[in-house]
Amino acid sequence: MAVINPTNQPQNKNTIYSQPPVVGQTPPGQKPTLSKAVIPPSPKRKLPKIFLILGIIIVLGIIGYFVKDLIPSLKKERGATITWWGLWEDESVVKSLITEYQSKNPGVTINYVRQAQQDYRERLTNSLAKGQGPDIFRFHNTWVPMFNNELDNVPSSVMSAAEYAQTYFPVIASDTASGTGLVGIPLGYDALTLFINEDIFASEGVNPPATWNELRDLAKRLTKVENGVISRAGVALGRTENVDHWPEILGLMLIQNGVSLVNPTGDKAEDALLFYTLFANTDKVWDATLPPSTMAFASGNLAMYFGPSWRAFDFKAKNPNLKFKTVALPQLPKDNPNEPDVAYATYWIEGVWTRSANKKQAWDFLKFISGKSSLEKMYQTAASSRGFGEAYPRRDMADLLTDHPILGSIIKLAPDAQSWFLASRTWDGPTGINSQINKYFEDAINAVNSGKSAKSALETAASGVTQVLSQYKLIR
Repeated sequence: MAVINPTNQPQNKNTIYSQPPVVGQTPPGQKPTLSKAVIPPSPKRKLPKIFLILGIIIVLGIIGYFVKDLIPSLKKERGATITWWGLWEDESVVKSLITEYQSKNPGVTINYVRQAQQDYRERLTNSLAKGQGPDIFRFHNTWVPMFNNELDNVPSSVMSAAEYAQTYFPVIASDTASGTGLVGIPLGYDALTLFINEDIFASEGVNPPATWNELRDLAKRLTKVENGVISRAGVALGRTENVDHWPEILGLMLIQNGVSLVNPTGDKAEDALLFYTLFANTDKVWDATLPPSTMAFASGNLAMYFGPSWRAFDFKAKNPNLKFKTVALPQLPKDNPNEPDVAYATYWIEGVWTRSANKKQAWDFLKFISGKSSLEKMYQTAASSRGFGEAYPRRDMADLLTDHPILGSIIKLAPDAQSWFLASRTWDGPTGINSQINKYFEDAINAVNSGKSAKSALETAASGVTQVLSQYKLIR
């Protein structure tokens, strides 16, 4: 009988073919048993060595990147040399504070370098452009547009914007504001004020003027003319060639009269310009034959003089016996007695170079030296050698100087002071923002003095102002 071959495979005497059991069934002749399927473990996959090597390289690269940035920072923490360009103060005024700071910060050296005012702005600009600039440098409050790209912002760790606004007079917070933050810390403050010759006022039995109309009447009364020549001038106003600080005086008049200096045209601007010139053209209390106003006041032949507080040192140097003091600036008549008085600020600020390798230490030093205690020490040091120091720029120190015979008038008006690019004695060079704008208004004054209309003179000046402000991207 044929044998059934279920697999239809050719038979081989050495091979037994049988049908595999069905899962769950027990082969014939065996007892049912429980069995557990054994699943062999999957073979472990090993990463190729190349991937392991690449991973190590990547990790080392990341560590190296952070260490590269960390090491210079650690070096800076250990020590740095800060170069500070000053302008007016002799090293003796700041030396003790520098020594104090260095003793508290071992490894940090402050190198103070007093600069000459001549060509200062150009030298500073060139030094920064070459990448060789000082870590800290002094700049005028009107220079922010010229150095905006070189000035570092005050870090919040030094002073927040809110703290800055609470600490300093409003004009300072306004002047130091750039598009990205605040760009400097002042160590002093100054503004235009009115000096009076005390002997002249006492001999004539008159009081200082409170308004511009009172000043005009007083100037005419105090002027003396002998043989057609002014022997004693009431006030130095009306000209440009021999009136020191005429840009600030005209700027004050324009602002007080509500003129927008960005576009100084219209009736209010014309009235301010005409008022300035009438002291020479109409009232004849000042003329082009007189010596510079600073010299005239120092010699005792000028009753009233406009200038910043530091001019007091010039007067004392030229005439130690001169008796003088400052009084509040004259104002326009007020419809409301609560209207604030307006002053005109002109002062200097300390900034940190944005490309300095030692910015952290530079700001830390400025934080130290601009504190109340440091400012008082600096003031006392200066006062011991020249009579008085710079007025404090901080609101919380105003009460310390309100009764000072020179600085008191400046401090009292500081909360309502304003400023603009009409500023003299900044030494910003022929291409500087002050020099250019001063020139346009100088031409306007001279044009009126030569008989041209104030309207046409100001239209020309306004055109020039637009060009300068556009140059520094202050208007579009």
